[in-house]
Amino acid sequence: MYFVFKTRNNNYYMYDSDKKKFVIIPVGMYSVYKILEDNNFDFSKAKEIIEKKDILKTDGENIRKEEALYYLGKIRFLKESGLFSETSFTKRKFDGRLTAEGVKRSLTNTKQITFETTERCNLKCKYCGYGEFYDDYDVRERKDLDIEKAKIFLKYMEKLWNSPYNVSQGNNIYISFYGGEPLVNFRFIEEIVEFTEKLELKHNRFTFSMTTNGVLLDKYMDFLAEKKFNLLISLDGNKWNNSYRVFENGKESFEIVVRNVNQLRDKYPEYFKERVNFNAVLHNRNSVAEIHKFFRESYDKAPMIGELNNVGIRDDKIEEFRRTYQNVYESLFSAEDYTYIERDMFISLPTIQNLSTFVFQYSDSKYETYDDFFSEEGGSFIPTGTCLPFSKKVFITAKGKILPCERVSHKYGLGFVEEDGVEIDFEKIAERYNRYYDKLRRQCEKCFNRLHCVQCMLQLDMDSDKPVVCNGFINKKDYVRYLSSNMAFLEEEPENYGKIMKEVIIEY
Repeated sequence: MYFVFKTRNNNYYMYDSDKKKFVIIPVGMYSVYKILEDNNFDFSKAKEIIEKKDILKTDGENIRKEEALYYLGKIRFLKESGLFSETSFTKRKFDGRLTAEGVKRSLTNTKQITFETTERCNLKCKYCGYGEFYDDYDVRERKDLDIEKAKIFLKYMEKLWNSPYNVSQGNNIYISFYGGEPLVNFRFIEEIVEFTEKLELKHNRFTFSMTTNGVLLDKYMDFLAEKKFNLLISLDGNKWNNSYRVFENGKESFEIVVRNVNQLRDKYPEYFKERVNFNAVLHNRNSVAEIHKFFRESYDKAPMIGELNNVGIRDDKIEEFRRTYQNVYESLFSAEDYTYIERDMFISLPTIQNLSTFVFQYSDSKYETYDDFFSEEGGSFIPTGTCLPFSKKVFITAKGKILPCERVSHKYGLGFVEEDGVEIDFEKIAERYNRYYDKLRRQCEKCFNRLHCVQCMLQLDMDSDKPVVCNGFINKKDYVRYLSSNMAFLEEEPENYGKIMKEVIIEY
């Protein structure tokens, strides 16, 4: 299917969604196309309209009648040649089904296993995902994940990793630790690292990672550096920027965390440079500019910046959440030196992440899966942009519940780790996901962004008895606006395309 649009820089394009090609077109061709579009592509009627005027005025441009008639004929020729085809958009059917075998294969080849080491935390951050704003998680009981349960799960995975289901030989598997604050249960981390290093794997290797608030870094940095942990430290900027990150008694954590981070940097400079990064949450007490300035000046690093989670908010906290929330795009573009910040932070910013996804999805040089490389045009596809269960990661809660990741509601659990083994019913998982897909198939078939969807259906209320409305649904008008916005971004900063192609790896 084709789409014709202009950018805010007054450049004109035609995009062929089947061939994944953007073609620059003259303003005259764009003008005639708009006349055709307004008249349901009735060429006779469009010709009558054009012949009544010697000059057509469109977007500040004067188009002569003869030129307009020429483009009318050209569009007719292209349409008759199949270039302006409307039917190709419907060739791909969203009637694909998930199978138990597919789920088992995804689990075997998962990229990451994340253990919620504990529900306990030494901070009580205002916007915590398990805090006062939210109600879509299991009751927090300050519980630690049982070490033996974690070992049981790793032994279960060891059998899968050494089975024929493993088609990712040689790949790196991340073993990650999450919380609460994971270092509150350091004994768990220490034992699981030792246990993992002794697993007998034929093909894969491990890397350890952790997200931490940094309060206990001074006690455990020697171990983390020795084991070469990829460390993501949560810090929101300077003292005021970070003032939502407090202890239970209300005392601010900034000075303690910065002291520990400075000690880590000074004691292990190479480790700090290569494996330590920062994550900042954007809210009403900081900004993209302030966050960028603090980390660049203090540590010569560009942090990741994320917005507050807007899913699962309590009804009585919606207004307070809105006052606390800040949009990263608005914050970035309000900065005086936003161009410099954007270039310096690059993939750390959601703007470039989204542009990278656009370049990846709208080029003709990638395939979602190995099987797609050989597939013919058309075929069956699974609805939405939801990850296949376990394809990216597995998340084990402190209570032993198995989730597809830490970002979804605990009601979407897919199994349990018990004292006597791992309970995962691949058939039931496939049936459950297929039931969810069935609720969204019709919307997907009408969505103009359906082949490039990034909407996770588990961010919707899929178990509701009411019809599910997809937040990611895009009509034709909004889809064209999306194409135009991203092409304008590339027009204004064309060097970003080269940097994305050279520096960015997007994992799906």
